Amino acid sequence: MKPLYRRVLLKLSGEGLMGQKTFGIDETVIASLAEQVKKVREIGVEVCMVVGGGNIFRGAKEASKGLDRSVADQVGMLATVMNALYLQNALEKQGVEARVLSGLSIPEVCEDYIYRRAMGHLQKNRVLIFAAGTGSPYFTTDTGAALRAAEMKCDALLKATQVDGVYNADPKQNVNAVKYDEISYDDVIAQGLKVMDLTAVSLAKDNHIPVVVFAQSGENALLNAVTGQGQFTIIK
Repeated sequence: MKPLYRRVLLKLSGEGLMGQKTFGIDETVIASLAEQVKKVREIGVEVCMVVGGGNIFRGAKEASKGLDRSVADQVGMLATVMNALYLQNALEKQGVEARVLSGLSIPEVCEDYIYRRAMGHLQKNRVLIFAAGTGSPYFTTDTGAALRAAEMKCDALLKATQVDGVYNADPKQNVNAVKYDEISYDDVIAQGLKVMDLTAVSLAKDNHIPVVVFAQSGENALLNAVTGQGQFTIIK
């Protein structure tokens, strides 16, 4: 199978790590993701990753309950570090060398994000897992993913979700929802589609990074997205 991209950034939601659980991490899901990343690397694709923290803590949701938004977002960023460490461990079990780079300084746990350091790891054929978003509150992990994809000069941002692409309405609530095979950045923004926040979409547009939205479930979901197989939507 021939890849369409040389270097990609895979954006995972925290909720996607839960499997059938209501909280935390499903070890089977993490192991499957690690296996998929290994397969993609075996066909010559360099992989960067960003993972959310919604399986542990959702900053915006908790802020709406009265917790200070900056504090809530900081807790959420720490949740992404926890998920990133799980992913790193799962990849290492597959024999894949990985490094966690954090937007927050936690030197006893992982490396700080430094651009040239990150590029050096890529040159050594390591998977990069970016944690703690941008290191600042009020920015989502989607925005952090778009930012890191631009910095790392990725050819595409692959957004793994619970559905197989972008729809004009929530397909879980509307059986008549229409799926797009391809849609422009401007149409995503104009229609207010909730696939990514508007800042992330704008960043991807400004840096000419296509966003491939696909369903995380499936043994070869990531491999299919990288090689143009299966069901997905391309935002470009």
